[in-house]
Amino acid sequence: MASSLTGKKIVLGVTGSIAAYKAADLVSQLRKRGAEVFPVMTTAAQKFITPLTLQTLARNPVAADLWNEGNGWEPGHVELADKADLLLVAPATADVIAQFAHGLAPDFLSSLHLVCRAPVLIAPAMNGKMWFHPATVANVSTLQARGVEFIGPEEGLLACGYEGIGRLWPVEGIIERVEKILGKE
Repeated sequence: MASSLTGKKIVLGVTGSIAAYKAADLVSQLRKRGAEVFPVMTTAAQKFITPLTLQTLARNPVAADLWNEGNGWEPGHVELADKADLLLVAPATADVIAQFAHGLAPDFLSSLHLVCRAPVLIAPAMNGKMWFHPATVANVSTLQARGVEFIGPEEGLLACGYEGIGRLWPVEGIIERVEKILGKE
């Protein structure tokens, strides 16, 4: 029996949030459903989880360095964007959301975002004060106007000790949204 995401190519952007450790479960769940997962990590994400973890679970190399993009002639961020059925960023920090909204491209993930024509799903994870800051609200609104989808954040106990909105949406819920976006049930 074919899985719901069989053959789909998902680029998973992982950014510098404490929730980055949940990317390991996300990769595992996507692969169990038949997806091919290509992790992309920011420098900050690598402070929370190692590339080796995601590489092993994804069975694909982790892209992290815009200046060391691989062996082929085509820039790695362009090649990866061209093969993507979906760009999923989970967790997404306020910084990366701002880079995406303003068209900044200082690293592999933000450069890939600019060239990617696949649907984009962002799962934010940050302190609630950051989430509700007018700059973040405006950046989210800008991206939504461009067709970017958001899932979360949810409420609960945050890593900073606050209670409130800011937690990464549950992995299972993210998977369900991915399946919906990619037209599978």
